[in-house]
Amino acid sequence: MSQNIDLFQDDQNEGNHQYIVGKLKMIFFESNDNFYKVMLVTVSESSFSWNEEEIVVTGNFADIEEEVSYKFIGSVVDHPKYGQQFQSINYQRETPTSKKGFISYLSGEEFKGIGEKTAEKIYDELGSDAINKMLDDKTILCKIGLKQKQISTINDVISKNNGVEQTIVGLNSYGFSSNMAGRIFKEYQDNALKTIQENPYKLVEDIDGISFKKADQVAVEVGIGKHSSGRIRAAILTGLQQLSTRDGNTYATSDNLVKITEDLLNFNNQELSGEEIGQQLIELAKDEKIIVKNKNIYLKKLYDAEVIIAQSIKRIKTDDVEIKDDDLKLSINKVGQELNIDYDESQQDAIFKAISNSMFLLTGGPGTGKTTIINGIVKTYAKLNNLSLDINSYKEKPFPILLAAPTGRAAKRMSESTGLPASTIHRLLGLNRNDDEPVNDLDGDILIIDEMSMIDTPLFKMLLESIPRHMKVIMVGDKDQLPSVGPGQVFHDLLESDLIVSKELDQIHRQEETSTIIRLAHSIKDGRLPDDFYQNQPDRSFIKCNANQIESVIKQVVARAKQKGFNSSDIQILAPMYRGSAGINNLNKIVQDIMNPKTNDKQKEIEYNNIKYRIGDKVLQLVNSPEDNVFNGDIGKIVGIEYGKNQKKYEDKLTIAFDQTEVVYSRKDFNNLTLAYCTSIHKAQGSEFKLVIMPVLPQYRRMLKKNLLYTGITRASSMLILLGDPNSISESVKSESDNRLTTLRQRLFEVFDKQPSEEKIIKNDNLNNTNDYILTETKILNNEIDPMIGMDNVRLNY
Repeated sequence: MSQNIDLFQDDQNEGNHQYIVGKLKMIFFESNDNFYKVMLVTVSESSFSWNEEEIVVTGNFADIEEEVSYKFIGSVVDHPKYGQQFQSINYQRETPTSKKGFISYLSGEEFKGIGEKTAEKIYDELGSDAINKMLDDKTILCKIGLKQKQISTINDVISKNNGVEQTIVGLNSYGFSSNMAGRIFKEYQDNALKTIQENPYKLVEDIDGISFKKADQVAVEVGIGKHSSGRIRAAILTGLQQLSTRDGNTYATSDNLVKITEDLLNFNNQELSGEEIGQQLIELAKDEKIIVKNKNIYLKKLYDAEVIIAQSIKRIKTDDVEIKDDDLKLSINKVGQELNIDYDESQQDAIFKAISNSMFLLTGGPGTGKTTIINGIVKTYAKLNNLSLDINSYKEKPFPILLAAPTGRAAKRMSESTGLPASTIHRLLGLNRNDDEPVNDLDGDILIIDEMSMIDTPLFKMLLESIPRHMKVIMVGDKDQLPSVGPGQVFHDLLESDLIVSKELDQIHRQEETSTIIRLAHSIKDGRLPDDFYQNQPDRSFIKCNANQIESVIKQVVARAKQKGFNSSDIQILAPMYRGSAGINNLNKIVQDIMNPKTNDKQKEIEYNNIKYRIGDKVLQLVNSPEDNVFNGDIGKIVGIEYGKNQKKYEDKLTIAFDQTEVVYSRKDFNNLTLAYCTSIHKAQGSEFKLVIMPVLPQYRRMLKKNLLYTGITRASSMLILLGDPNSISESVKSESDNRLTTLRQRLFEVFDKQPSEEKIIKNDNLNNTNDYILTETKILNNEIDPMIGMDNVRLNY
């Protein structure tokens, strides 16, 4: 403990800093997720001239208690908006040094069983520095003749009072944010500072959000060398994580991993042998941080997720219940009559397969009737099983039909089409904070999941784990859309496996035949532009322009649409990049000034990170917040603005209405939002808009793929305006999307003890490798595995 205490000695921390001593009076603001607080403190002593009884103190603090005196070290700042306040960089309990103060402190309510006589006895033995001596040596009280229970009580309370606070401040001194300091302390508790001093790279392994670059900075500060094993381990894990998040892969090849590890280590012409990386790969495998199989290198959590998905599918995919064909076909026809729909042969086949199999995959492009089929499945299943679709009749037991989707908007569409409740997958599973939490076990007879292409490997793993064996599972999506933002291509891999009964809808139905947008989407899916692409159609058009003209063109288009009665919810601009004149950030400001301009000085407006928010603005949620039932990509509308009292901006609040909820945001949460007049195509996936405006330019070329263009176009329900460069559009239509590196298919073949067809083997070289081995500790110790798996003749030169 003495090493931690030294961090906070006055001669080390105060220096040119000021200090105040005082007691907490009120907390104006505190983060729920970290230790940052804004407090009002009653001042009893200060190192500077302060004539007021109180002062506002800001900083990172653990549990500050009322009626306890603290010493805050930092400086007075004159904030242009909030006035004078004390910005604390360190703090500690103002431990008593006088005999009277010490006796009063140690005989207080916190120290149960310690009276004034015992406290006086300790002071007489240890003197005015008693607290620090007890912190340095927890056995020192044994020499005074106290009872063991008294010794334990004193040591526990003193450690609690001093350890947490000093650890948090120590973490802050290394430059960790309030939120991150809290997460580090949660992981390591009292060993947090010791862990950082011995191996700051361990944070990269154990805590999401600690970057390799940050660990490098701390390593320099504590004197850890560039060749440390911890640094190489952290670079490997960071490389794997980056390949996963950047490319959506669930594993890395050795070549890719070596290259990205080399870039991270950046040895400036110094040499690092490939054997050193190989050795750390072995150590990471022994520690179960990675898995090496078939020369593929996985983060263990992603390898395990693919395995669990495969095992769960085998568990759920039981022997199918026999249903008489005639009964099922009769029910399908009756439902069609009730809904006034004449199901064609393909649609009847889709409903038939969905009802008669324990698992079923339905895919199809726009206008092919996926929503119609979902509704038909629900109604047919209910009719066949004599189930009521009246939710109010299920007060004693759960509703038997569950509907879910990755986003709130997709769930809302399911609910509108079926008349039944639908929820986000996160809400269905009861996920309130993060992916490590236990999920709800689902209860019901049938589960239908829409927008399957958006679901990544970790989320699908959690979903399947929650599904009981008896539940029928139907998965619906468009296989030609963009894959999930997170790692994996789950829907694609399930379809490619041929192990689950599936149906592809490919017929555009009569009510959609007049939509040239849908015909355009199907042409692009087939890798071509229709002959009439550059000719204006009743529901779509193309405007040729260059990057410098984009602003002007979009201003005119949006202004004209507004004149025709389109509102902010109807219009959506989609772009693949954030920066530049044709980027998302700039286009948001342009459209905001048209759709929701500031018309007078009395109109409420809050500025944050160079973005101005007004009542009526369309905004986008940037992160998952399951506790509020809002998720990354959800679009809402600002319906209220509340200013902090006396111009205290940290008390500002925004109230935002989403499709399924209304959420109040404090200023600390504003970084979870941005304007949504223009979004990325990925963020818009799962949503539809009456009018989509989509610029396509040469500077987007690196990102333009057929599935990106296809996904953007299919967001338009009524009107589509493409603008930009014809050559860029032609190139993107011909540019096939990169297939992600995943092995879910292989895991499925393993658990079902099946082999892929010859065609599938040709399409996926990963399944060609029969040399199947896992890098395990036993094989390492028995020298059965070469540590340079997949890195033959590799040597790194820097």
